[in-house]
Amino acid sequence: MKDLFILAGPTAVGKTEISIKLAQRLNGEIISADSMQIYKYMNVGSAKISIEEMRGIPHHIVDIIEPSEDFSVAEFKERAGSAIEAITNKNRLPMIVGGTGFYINSLIYNYSFADTNKDEVYREYLTNLADEKGKEYVHNLLKDIDEKSYNKLYPNDLKRVIRALEVYKVSGKPMSEFALEQNILDIPYNVHYFVLNMDRQKLYSRINLRVDIMMKNNLVDEVIKLKEMGYNADMQSMKGIGYKEILYYLNDQISLNESIEMIKQGSRNYAKRQLTWFRKDPRVNWINKDDFKSNDEIVDYIAKKL
Repeated sequence: MKDLFILAGPTAVGKTEISIKLAQRLNGEIISADSMQIYKYMNVGSAKISIEEMRGIPHHIVDIIEPSEDFSVAEFKERAGSAIEAITNKNRLPMIVGGTGFYINSLIYNYSFADTNKDEVYREYLTNLADEKGKEYVHNLLKDIDEKSYNKLYPNDLKRVIRALEVYKVSGKPMSEFALEQNILDIPYNVHYFVLNMDRQKLYSRINLRVDIMMKNNLVDEVIKLKEMGYNADMQSMKGIGYKEILYYLNDQISLNESIEMIKQGSRNYAKRQLTWFRKDPRVNWINKDDFKSNDEIVDYIAKKL
């Protein structure tokens, strides 16, 4: 089974420097799990790692597509899987680094189970039945075929109630009999998952400072250039935090100060959502940066854990 190292965390927590030091220590190559750093020309607003910052460590899935192109989680999974294979074959450690939870989960959960045992027609029938006779009626259908799911689920949790009935109809087995966790965690990797965190107010201060630095690094000029190249607000890339707000400003919808405050607020909200996402995974080793005196201490700690 291939080893797969993951270093995740909220925006602006300081993943880049630690990941480079770890890659040097662990003979690793970095696969970016950042949904904005995939785009060419979008450097300032995505806080994209520079060639100098890479310090010779190979990086994958950075600067790979035009801002006019869409990029799906499935495409990330395919590219990352190929990179993991290639890095492993060189006897180096594949290191996933980033904060896009969907990207990370595409690699460390087996979602194929979710695609099996489907019956769309029966699902629609049950949905209509709930509209006609009520959620309690549909919930009661579970009682005789899957008592564990019946007791575990509430009538209002209609989607999961229908899913349990659907699995039984297709497979003949109660959903509670499926070793769901085992199926979902049945992946070809030995996962070493670390998430950086820090005091919430300190993190928010770092986020605000990062936005101020982006402005000094000419984020407005970057967005003007992107507009001149034909990229617009309807594109997936230009909906990213930092880009859509500057577009509002350039289109005379808000003032520059308002756009800066919107970027800061949007980034803080995003960090909060990221942390909520990472907390759902029991495999995560949490690293509280406030417990360490330096990044080097964090690198030492993670290296020893491995």
